[in-house]
Amino acid sequence: MRVLDPSFTPATEQVLVQRVQDLESKIVAILAGREASRGAATPSVAAVSAPALLPAPPSSLPAPSAPLQPVSITGDFQTSPDTETRLPVTGYMDFHVNKESGDSLRPDFHRFVLLFGHSFSDRIKFWSELEVEHALVEGGQESGEVALEQAYLDFLITPKFNLRAGMLLTPVGIVNERHEPPSFNGVERPFVESIILPTTWRELGVGITGDLGSGFRYRTYLTSSLDASRFNAEFGIAEGKTSGFEASMRNPATVARVEFAGIRRLTLGASLYSGLAGFNTSGVNPRVTIANVDGRYSYRRFDFRALYANTWISRAAELNRLLRRQTGVNPNVASQMRGYYMEPAVHLLPRRFRHDLIAFSRFERYNTQQKMPSGYLPLDQFNRSSWVTGLTYKPVPDVAIKFDYVFNRNQSAVVRALNGLNLGIGWWF
Repeated sequence: MRVLDPSFTPATEQVLVQRVQDLESKIVAILAGREASRGAATPSVAAVSAPALLPAPPSSLPAPSAPLQPVSITGDFQTSPDTETRLPVTGYMDFHVNKESGDSLRPDFHRFVLLFGHSFSDRIKFWSELEVEHALVEGGQESGEVALEQAYLDFLITPKFNLRAGMLLTPVGIVNERHEPPSFNGVERPFVESIILPTTWRELGVGITGDLGSGFRYRTYLTSSLDASRFNAEFGIAEGKTSGFEASMRNPATVARVEFAGIRRLTLGASLYSGLAGFNTSGVNPRVTIANVDGRYSYRRFDFRALYANTWISRAAELNRLLRRQTGVNPNVASQMRGYYMEPAVHLLPRRFRHDLIAFSRFERYNTQQKMPSGYLPLDQFNRSSWVTGLTYKPVPDVAIKFDYVFNRNQSAVVRALNGLNLGIGWWF
């Protein structure tokens, strides 16, 4: 015997039936929309839908947005959908604590760098890098700096031939184009790649990039020139970079780099730079020529990198006489400068560990007085060498906690080189 609820009337039953039909139609509409968004036909689903008086299901749901496309900072050809795409903000930072012999600890939030990219289309891409150094920039102070390190457009034509224009990193050495903290050992960048090769060296320019296949890639630019009025004995040409401020293209410099990465874990590179640098030294227009070769290799848990660079400055004697008349100080600029370094490193933890601990030791020799022009003597305190020994700990690949001790030496019997202790943490995101 069935017991009926006295409150259950035919009207109530009709309301419940209508609710069930409404719910059915909504479910069918959602399923139909999903199928349509996948490109599938929906008639068979719609055929079992609720009565025709109910709303028809939507034809499709919005298609998912195209994935973000990376922009290459080394000139490699890449393709992306033919749509305008905003790329994510990325960047890197590093915090240092430095101490020289006899000095106190000097903490410094050295760099805060943000990188912005934009893909206008499949063939036109933009990349930029904005840096704040030493955490603070204030009127009248020289401790901080806001600098535009990169800002350029890539016009992608073929893998072998592409155009690039804007503020460009000069393609010399290993670190100048790859200077994010996790990409090198040691708290500070190598001395050779800071003094013999300037860093971070960027100039206004235009040029071509490409991947030739079989592991060969290249970059070659016409850029603004160095400023010879800023050359000196201690830092050589390093302080002559204009960084795009009051730069001169009257006599544009040329720079080219070729890299080979066709063998697994091996990268070899060579760069050549040549340009006149006398736009601020009236009557004397010296030519600066730089050649460098470098390599990186990994074998199992061992890494090795090395670099050699040589710089020639023409008319150095005339430049020294002119700058002495203008400033009252002899800059003692050499006619040739040279540097090299070698760095073996070993990964101490087994591969199965998620963390990485790297022990390294780098020997550097760098002389900004390698060969002097006639009538000038070298200053021996600038014939220098350094041993940099330390550890790099990476809890994840993009975070590096660093420690090193620096043994500095020079050839002077009067001026003593100071050793240094460095701690740092750097990250890339």
